[in-house]
Amino acid sequence: MIKMQVIGNLGKDCVVNTVNGKNVINFTVAHTEKYKDSQGNLQEKTTWVDCAYWTDRTTVAQYLTKGKQVFVEGQPEARSFQRNDGTPGSSLSLRVREVQLLGGRSDSGSYQQNASAGSMAAPQSSSAAEVAGEAIPQSDDLPF
Repeated sequence: MIKMQVIGNLGKDCVVNTVNGKNVINFTVAHTEKYKDSQGNLQEKTTWVDCAYWTDRTTVAQYLTKGKQVFVEGQPEARSFQRNDGTPGSSLSLRVREVQLLGGRSDSGSYQQNASAGSMAAPQSSSAAEVAGEAIPQSDDLPF
């Protein structure tokens, strides 16, 4: 399996869809890299990643809003296509296995959901877990 990890900001609010009776949360993550070219000029390159998070626990969707910084991990897929004007294009998508909120605009807490283990936690604020309707044990032996 190929695994990809991305830290970036959400380009817009997520959308929750149901496909063949299964829930999927779709969102886009932008990662911007800044560097100097050979002439010393500051350059900026943004890579957009289309994310599909197949999960029964869609409560995380309320936290996936435009501008939030997230960490996503999953299996990548690159696709090439032809635009309407005939020019070639490509896109990068990710089948998300794990998503974590890191921060961003008007962040009142952090929310984490691990898709493979099915666990949820609110390391900085219990309000996110309370909104999600999940009871989070307050113990020193938590895995994060």
